[in-house]
Amino acid sequence: MKTRIRTLALLTTALALPTSGTTAAVGAACPDILNQQARRLQDDHPVNLCAYAGQVALVVNTASQCGYTSQYEGLESLYKRYRSAGFVVLGFPSNDFGSQEPGNNRQIAEFCKNTFDIQFPMFSKTPVTGASAHPLFKLLSAQTGQSPRWNFHKYLIGRDGRVLASYPSQTDPQSPQLKQAIQAALSVKP
Repeated sequence: MKTRIRTLALLTTALALPTSGTTAAVGAACPDILNQQARRLQDDHPVNLCAYAGQVALVVNTASQCGYTSQYEGLESLYKRYRSAGFVVLGFPSNDFGSQEPGNNRQIAEFCKNTFDIQFPMFSKTPVTGASAHPLFKLLSAQTGQSPRWNFHKYLIGRDGRVLASYPSQTDPQSPQLKQAIQAALSVKP
């Protein structure tokens, strides 16, 4: 039991996820798109996404057994490079495409930590398409006219909560196009 608690504590620290007290932005200052709940990957604890209000966010549906899984490395690199400027990557593992995320949350968290040393916030395995899609992905799809068609679809959200762009799975996190869009969004001060 101590080992499991210690593992969860390490995963919480390693995945840099907010704790239950990190909801200061909840309320009027929170844009509609972020004013909803998601569950942390490592312990299924609910988090209000308003905790990320005022930041530039890249929302990505991920999978551990996909041809694009190596994009985790590029996503983590973006997070490390720009987080001090107010940037965050929000990862949502999903089994919607090709059953390429078959594991449970604990297995996914261990994979992310052990394989790619993921530090950016990751959330519980989540449907991202169709009627059962998480409300965040329903809003992202409605606002862009583009639902994820495969794993590692990306949505860029500005500090004000406006959806700035949608990028297909093929867009590498290190692409000049995506980096320029992130830099432009970060240059807009709250």
